[in-house]
Amino acid sequence: MTKPQPWKILASETAFQHRWYHLRRDTVQLPNGQVIDDYFVSVRPAGALVFPVTAQGEVIFVRQYKHAAGKILLELPGGMFDADTEDPGEAAARELYEETGYSVTSISPLGTLYDNPTKDTSVVHLFLAEGAALTGQPSWDETECVEVIPIPLAEVLPKLMSGEIKVSCSVSLCFMALQVLQQRVSL
Repeated sequence: MTKPQPWKILASETAFQHRWYHLRRDTVQLPNGQVIDDYFVSVRPAGALVFPVTAQGEVIFVRQYKHAAGKILLELPGGMFDADTEDPGEAAARELYEETGYSVTSISPLGTLYDNPTKDTSVVHLFLAEGAALTGQPSWDETECVEVIPIPLAEVLPKLMSGEIKVSCSVSLCFMALQVLQQRVSL
């Protein structure tokens, strides 16, 4: 059985550049020697996603229109940030506040995920945040119209299992955060 090997990048160029999107075209050599001259990669900034829990035991979700899917979806608050200039935890807290007006008293990293490692560079940092409280007003960008939805902690798993929460990183973070919270109760 052969072990996976990284591909060798022979050349790389920007195929398309816009303030919202960067597409790179790589020429790569596969481990078997085959050369592919048009492997396209979406170059995306890092993301931060937060599972914010209030003192009343509610999790703050957002519902918003997602154009590529063409649907209004329920998900956890989060967004993109520049990993070279901003700490992931600070970015998560900032994104939470910008989208919902909620601040948190503590924020703990739960891990990182690759959003779509076959075709894009995005790494998403996942956080459990506690002590979430409404302390201000959201400040959305021109593409956002967000409905803030507090959901009782006990209703999160049923919403996951029914498919009401279906954005992949939100699903992953929900399961991770619920596991951490359940382990605390079990101790």
